Amino acid sequence: MQGVKAQKTGGFNYLCIKLGNMHFSLIEILAAFMVLFAIIDIPGSIPIIIDIKAKSGEIKAAKVTLVSFLILLAFLFIGNPLLGIFGIDVSSFAIAGSFIIFLIAMEMILGIELFKTDSQGVGSIFPIAFPLIAGAGSITTILSLKAEYQTINIFIALILNMVVIYLVLRLTSLFEKILGAGGLQILKKVFGVILLSIAIKLFVTNTGIILHHAR
Repeated sequence: MQGVKAQKTGGFNYLCIKLGNMHFSLIEILAAFMVLFAIIDIPGSIPIIIDIKAKSGEIKAAKVTLVSFLILLAFLFIGNPLLGIFGIDVSSFAIAGSFIIFLIAMEMILGIELFKTDSQGVGSIFPIAFPLIAGAGSITTILSLKAEYQTINIFIALILNMVVIYLVLRLTSLFEKILGAGGLQILKKVFGVILLSIAIKLFVTNTGIILHHAR
């Protein structure tokens, strides 16, 4: 360890630890954690997750968390080159994700089944791991954070988010009991509309389409 020192920025003391070429910062870890937590919004996805559980029969929390982590980790370290291999950019990736989110929203609003699940539990990975958790928003956020923070701090923040995601996925049965059948149906429709709005915004933002608001 080359050094451990306390620094002061904006009136707040925080611990900075330098280990080799790695620079740990509690402020950067906290900031990156909060940004990723807000973008992933796993608490807001609870009604969607419960709906998927009702269709697939089981949510494999550990598997979903691991797959989500590996996807985001890959984009953290080799994001742009990885997309470049396939000749696509982040915007194209986001548009593809918007179509998937749109279809999930239609399932929730209309009460239809578009994504077929099987006995192997694929439904617990798709579409929860992608695009709900490791979707276009979280992936582009990961790439953006790299321009602001040290990679090691983003990595730690990502791990902390995965811990939260795992706990939420493990507690879906508890949320079902608290909300009840009627509450779940109401939340399902409401969040379906919200998800539909997110899909449209994601599509419009990345295609460059300008919507003229009615006055």
